[in-house]
Amino acid sequence: MIQGFKEFISRGNVVDLAVGVIIGAAFSQIVTALVDGVINPLIGAIFGQPNFDDVLKFTIGTSEIKPGLVLTALVNFLLIAFAIYFCIVMPMNKLAERRQKKTEQNEAEEPALTDEAKLLVEIRDLLSTNGSTPSVR
Repeated sequence: MIQGFKEFISRGNVVDLAVGVIIGAAFSQIVTALVDGVINPLIGAIFGQPNFDDVLKFTIGTSEIKPGLVLTALVNFLLIAFAIYFCIVMPMNKLAERRQKKTEQNEAEEPALTDEAKLLVEIRDLLSTNGSTPSVR
């Protein structure tokens, strides 16, 4: 049982996932600080309160309905998604694109055969079609 757990943990995907979760948690703190320290005060300056929790609030009987909580959560989600896209996804896509271009460029830069090398290739091909391959010592 312990051996199976060791094999499971030693797989690359699990380690990558753990690193991703840790980085995501750290990045989440950065985005939360940005939202709480910059964006919510701007919202408060514009709308009079730092979030949308009490927007469209109404009461039915003794129950208080707050659709603004959903709006606040949606705004926070969009801000986090925006930050992740521009800080992580776009740079990773650019890096992958550069690697692909470099690989294609390296493949295109393979040296062309000289006339002498082309002649040697033709001789080799002729010898192989005739069935008489010279022995190499």
